[in-house]
Amino acid sequence: MSEYRHLLPVAEKAVGQAAELMRHRTPGALTAKGERDFASQLDYEIEREVRAFLRDATPEIGFLGEEDGVQGTGDMQWVLDPIDGTANFVRGLPLCAVSLGLLHADEAVLGVIEAPFLGNRYAAARGNGATVDGRPIRASGTTRLSDAIVAIGDYAVGADAAARNQPRLALTARLAEAVQRVRMVGSAALDLAWLAEGRIDATLTLCNYPWDMTGGTAIAREAGAVVVDHDGSAHHPGSSVTFGITPGLTEQVLALAGEALRES
Repeated sequence: MSEYRHLLPVAEKAVGQAAELMRHRTPGALTAKGERDFASQLDYEIEREVRAFLRDATPEIGFLGEEDGVQGTGDMQWVLDPIDGTANFVRGLPLCAVSLGLLHADEAVLGVIEAPFLGNRYAAARGNGATVDGRPIRASGTTRLSDAIVAIGDYAVGADAAARNQPRLALTARLAEAVQRVRMVGSAALDLAWLAEGRIDATLTLCNYPWDMTGGTAIAREAGAVVVDHDGSAHHPGSSVTFGITPGLTEQVLALAGEALRES
């Protein structure tokens, strides 16, 4: 039995409360975080409420939120993205989610992701398997690139976006030549959740923010997917990129991505 399983009900209650706020509140005022990047008022409100709930429920565990940063210390830390896919949420696109993960000594050991406008909740604790709406899920058995549906992370924004997008564009071009379809969802949490469920076969994001990746990494791994850095080493909070891949495609996808990144 997973030593983290007892924390799943706490995480699911926290995420459920956040999802209710997303369903019933408007985004509110937008705060610029950089060029073409912003947070909504509801992002901040959800983060404050979830942080307060978790502080009371698990005072021994620290907290990292996308908007307000770190609270508390220790080798265990909740990691929250209050609204993953804020740009989608603000425009009324349903491809957004609440993502809560748990890090223990920099390893993703638990995750809960809820997509409030799609009606799905994904959950996992290390050693306990992964579920969607209580039903066990597994990564796909796809073994050929030509059969694969691959999600790619958002393109970069900001002052140096053109330079940072060169490898992203090169990777997109390579994927377009080799896989069945390329998708850009706009939510790393949903990409990883759908990888775990077998809806997609890989997700390639050329950046790594713990609030985007922790919950989804825990869920994808428990569903049998591989989550690694660009060189195939195990993904962790300090990794340079986040590649989630179904096992039968791991070597092929890493080879394709490596070629694209070397050429860009």
